[in-house]
Amino acid sequence: MTDQVQKSNDQWREELTDEQYAVLREAATERPWTGELLDESRAGVYTCGACGAELFQSGTKFDSGCGWPSFYESVRPEAVTLIEDKSLGMVRTEVRCANCDSHLGHVFDDGFGTPTGDRYCMNSIALNFTAQD
Repeated sequence: MTDQVQKSNDQWREELTDEQYAVLREAATERPWTGELLDESRAGVYTCGACGAELFQSGTKFDSGCGWPSFYESVRPEAVTLIEDKSLGMVRTEVRCANCDSHLGHVFDDGFGTPTGDRYCMNSIALNFTAQD
């Protein structure tokens, strides 16, 4: 992996929309069932909406019924950073892009029927999608 992307908050604000900044840099959550990538079903790769690092392959995406795009594993274990999140009165595992430290969503161990048992519940606005030809 290349050196981690490091930018000031002002630089991120210039590059991201207000909604992207809120999710990617301030760990906000988009409303369920509103994300553009929720129903994306083409083959391709999902990348970080802030830095473009590859995060998930389309073959690992599944319909979890949670209202956000869900994946059962990242493209490589080192592509994401997992951090304990004790906000909102509960303990969860936050998922961040390992390349730029942007918030992507959370991972849960309730991905029943998936090869890993994990459900990476990602904010659609935190991702970009590139379809395969």
